[in-house]
Amino acid sequence: MTQYQQAGISASTLYVVPTPIGNLEDITRRALSVLRGVDLIAAEDTRRTSLLLQYFAINARLFALHDHNEQQKADVLLAKMRDGQSIALVSDSGTPLINDPGYHLVRRCRGAGIRVVPLPGPCAAITALSAAGLPSDRFYYEGFLPTKRKARLDRLEALAHKSRTLIFYEATHRLLESLEDMVTAWGYQRYVVLARELTKIKETIYGAPVGELLAWVQGNKMRRRGEIVLIVKGHQEEIDMLLPAALRTLSFLTVELPMNKAMALAAVIHGVKKNALYRYALDQRQKPLKWQNGTA
Repeated sequence: MTQYQQAGISASTLYVVPTPIGNLEDITRRALSVLRGVDLIAAEDTRRTSLLLQYFAINARLFALHDHNEQQKADVLLAKMRDGQSIALVSDSGTPLINDPGYHLVRRCRGAGIRVVPLPGPCAAITALSAAGLPSDRFYYEGFLPTKRKARLDRLEALAHKSRTLIFYEATHRLLESLEDMVTAWGYQRYVVLARELTKIKETIYGAPVGELLAWVQGNKMRRRGEIVLIVKGHQEEIDMLLPAALRTLSFLTVELPMNKAMALAAVIHGVKKNALYRYALDQRQKPLKWQNGTA
């Protein structure tokens, strides 16, 4: 029995292999079998991948494939696969190609008729979304925002009226700037969940209106460290356009009146839609979304 049959590995094949985003126990048995069985592992950072392989006692040949050399090295890897070798593609953590190298290699493989086999596994964006308590049936994955402030504000303003949940990655040294620009572009009240250090000991998931979230992050420098995902509630036009005065009136009236009557009166007084007030009130009642896991 060959090494390929033992591990279920096919010759002349590229395997896209997700690796843990924090907790090493999150790697799948299939991923380990592939990493043990392939001829070569193409890694974003060979030093980091070496640590993962050492943990699982895997001896493998490594090939550096990162943002700066991928387009040039893709031909080298294609030649190896044409010669019958099997290759696993891994990034530093999570699923390759999701804000990580690999796109050019996969595109070239598919164009050359080389089989590409994707494995399911860890992805920080999906992990954060699953715990954010925000709508997950439709969402936009935006990756990292632009580093320059004008370009970042332009992008945020372009997304301001998207009704779907938005997902961003952010670097620790740009987190405060990005949150400040979100307040500028969207206002103080847009709800944002910050997820950091997912699956690690310091894992934290905290949600609040973006203005409050900014103050929370500013209050402790540890809250901006580590791998960060931001999950943003989509734009809700009718609710977002409610007059602050109408919301204040509603809060006063509900002290003395049943909710339905208070909403009807507030709607008449301020000329807003009762249904919009109703959705706002319901949203507030169902908002145990301000929480924190872990220690931060």
